[in-house]
Amino acid sequence: MKSESRLYHRFRPAPYYGGIATADAVGCSFLCAYCWNYSRNENPAGQGRCYPPQEVASHLLDIASSKRFRRFRITGADPILGEATLRHTTQVMRLISDQRPDSLFILETNGLMLGHRKEFVDALRFPNLAVRVCLKGTDPGSFEKITGARADFFELPLAGLQSLQEAGVEAWPALLEDLFSPDQIERFKIFLAKHGIRGDLELESLEAYPFVLKNLRQRKVRLAVP
Repeated sequence: MKSESRLYHRFRPAPYYGGIATADAVGCSFLCAYCWNYSRNENPAGQGRCYPPQEVASHLLDIASSKRFRRFRITGADPILGEATLRHTTQVMRLISDQRPDSLFILETNGLMLGHRKEFVDALRFPNLAVRVCLKGTDPGSFEKITGARADFFELPLAGLQSLQEAGVEAWPALLEDLFSPDQIERFKIFLAKHGIRGDLELESLEAYPFVLKNLRQRKVRLAVP
């Protein structure tokens, strides 16, 4: 961040969610072994430039207009790293919503800061918002190995997801299925239900770029099905 501006490296249309205007940010609280944006998040210096919320919203609205999209997102990094990034992201959402009342902003987050700072959830009581919480492991051990964060942080994204749902914000869990067996995934679904987390577990697929596969090997993270 520089004042109210955040680092981004590109803006693009993407096919996900049936078509979505996408801003690729830089800077994350995790360094997940399978991340397609790993090198930028590891070394942010010189990656793209900082944009204020007004420019981010303008780029996204232009993409949506040209492609006839109504969905918007920030991806490639976590949109909420602290107070400044939360404020930046909510400003982007507000600017888009003001100009496109029919829009849907899909907030993709690892949930860490929402679990650590429960009051951040209050800022997300926002119209036309859906939050996808990308859970990185099914237990503390797998969480630590995949994210590079301490195992005792495993509970924070779960707490963030619980807080979102308790606040009435549309939110659901997601998990990369390629790293876990069907039995592990089924046990994790039961675990989530016992923790009061509602909604189906979205299973996402690995973006198997050569550098991603290389990084998985270097981090000793194995695919469930080689």
